[in-house]
Amino acid sequence: MKYKHIIWDYNGTLLNDTALCVSIINNMLTARKLPTVTADKYRELFDFPVKDYYERIGFDFKKESFEKVGTEFIVQYDKKSHTTKLQPGIFKLIKEISEAGIKQSVLSARKKEQLYEELEKFEIKHFFEYIYGLDDHYAGGKTEQGKELLKKTALPENEIILIGDTTHDCEVANVLGVNAVMVSYGHHTEKKLKKYNFNIVSNIQEIKKYIF
Repeated sequence: MKYKHIIWDYNGTLLNDTALCVSIINNMLTARKLPTVTADKYRELFDFPVKDYYERIGFDFKKESFEKVGTEFIVQYDKKSHTTKLQPGIFKLIKEISEAGIKQSVLSARKKEQLYEELEKFEIKHFFEYIYGLDDHYAGGKTEQGKELLKKTALPENEIILIGDTTHDCEVANVLGVNAVMVSYGHHTEKKLKKYNFNIVSNIQEIKKYIF
């Protein structure tokens, strides 16, 4: 096996929720009489910390607070999160990885309580040795949680790989000193991911060649 531990991002990588995020953000923009965005434009503008992304997309934090906007988004997301599904083929893949004896963890910018609930709902929580989410819903970033997770694995960096869908995942991998594979079907475009020197795949099946 190439790696002994896989760190998965959640939203966009394991969970197919990009369309939901675009729908919610457009509803919020429309309510403020601001221009809406296409899915492609969203994938170009979205990034961490999300406060900067909100400003790029048109929100004015001189008129209202980031906390108000962030809370509004997550309230709407939580109301509709039951409509989301795992990315096609993900359940089968993480099951295969588990059966092969490779450890897996989740490192997410989702608030940890909701993260645990959703992993239980999709019946995949038991596949993961460690699960790291954030303490709030403002998605500031997950580098520090990543450092804690790395310590817990007690493995050399070259035996760990991170799989994610955003440039923030690339940055986290760089800080942790681990290899990474980026998926281009999530919240960031392939063009955006190409700024970092990691392999990029367009579907679940392509991930396998970097693991087995």
